[in-house]
Amino acid sequence: MNTKELTNTVNLMLAGSKGLLAMDESTPTCNKRFEEVGIPQTIEYRRAYRELIVTTPGLGDCISGAILFDETIHQATKSGVLFIDVLKQADIIPGIKVDEGTTDFPGSPGEKITEGLDGLPRRLIKYYDMGARFAKWRAVIAIGPHIPTTECIEANMRKLAIYAAMCQEAGLVPIVEPEVLMDGPHDLKKCYDVTEKVLDILFENLAKQNVDLKAVILKPNMVLPGLNCPRQAGIDTVAEATVTCLLHSVPAEVPGIVFLSGGQSPEMATAHLNAMHVMYKDKLPWALTFSFARAIQAPALEKWKGKDENVPAAQQMLRHRACLNNAARRGEYTPNMENNMV
Repeated sequence: MNTKELTNTVNLMLAGSKGLLAMDESTPTCNKRFEEVGIPQTIEYRRAYRELIVTTPGLGDCISGAILFDETIHQATKSGVLFIDVLKQADIIPGIKVDEGTTDFPGSPGEKITEGLDGLPRRLIKYYDMGARFAKWRAVIAIGPHIPTTECIEANMRKLAIYAAMCQEAGLVPIVEPEVLMDGPHDLKKCYDVTEKVLDILFENLAKQNVDLKAVILKPNMVLPGLNCPRQAGIDTVAEATVTCLLHSVPAEVPGIVFLSGGQSPEMATAHLNAMHVMYKDKLPWALTFSFARAIQAPALEKWKGKDENVPAAQQMLRHRACLNNAARRGEYTPNMENNMV
C-alpha cells in the first residue's frame, strides 16, 4: 500500500471548496433518467450525454473528482479522446464505481446486499492502470416496519470494509457509501438512529480489516425524514441532526465526508450542505462536501433532452449547479443565487 500516494489523492479530492460529481449511474438507471425526459435509451445517447458532462467548460473549477461507471470509463468523445483523459486534462481526478449492484438479502424481505467482491482485486488493478485513482462501493439500507435488521447491516458493512482494504492495496482511495434510503414514512429520529447504527458498525468493520482511515472518504446520506413522512424537517434541523450524528460516529482521522443527495431536489441538497457549514464551520474535524449525482445533473439533463443544439445551455446549467454547491461548502449559498447564472 502506497500511503503517500493515497493521502495525496485524498488531499486533491477534498481541496478548496470543490466536491465530487457522481456520474456512475448504471445502464438501467441512466436509461430510466433518459426515459423520464424523452431521450432514446441507447449506448450512443449515453455516450453523448457523458461527453456533454466531461467537456463542460470550467467544470474543474468546481469539481475535484468524477465517479465513472464501467461503460463510461471506456468511452471517448466523438473526436476519439477517452473521457478519462478529458477529465485529467481538466484537473478532475477519475474514479470508478466497482460494486455490481444489489440482490435480495436472504431471509429478510425488503433488504438488499451489495455484490461485487468476486474478482475485485483484479478489476481494481485494471482500473488503476487505466488512470482511476479512487473507487466507490454503495451499500443500501432500507427502513421499514421490521427493517433494517442488524444482520443485514453487518453483512453490508463487512463487504464495504473488505472492499476498502482491497482498494488501498491496489492504490485506490476507497469511497465507502452506506446509504440509508429516504423511501418510506419514517421520521427524522428513525433515520438518525439507523444512520448512527450503520456508521458505528461500518467503522468497527473498517478497523477489523486494518483499513487506514486517513485514506478513506465517507459518502453517507444526510439525516432526513422519509419522503412520505407527514412531518418534514426544516433546513437547520436537518443540518443539526446530520452533523450531530456524524460527530458521534465518524472518527476524526477520516479526512473527508462527501454527501450523496439521495433523492433530494438540487436546491434542498445545496441548502442543507450550506446550513451545515454556516452552523458548524469551525467545529468539524473533517472536510464536509458533496458527491451529488441527480442534484447536479438533473437540470442539465432536462435542458439537453438529447439535442445537440441544447448542449451549451445544458453545460452552463451543470457548471452553475456545481458552483452553487461550492458556495454551499463555504457557507455562502443563498437561494437568490439560483437564478444568477455564473
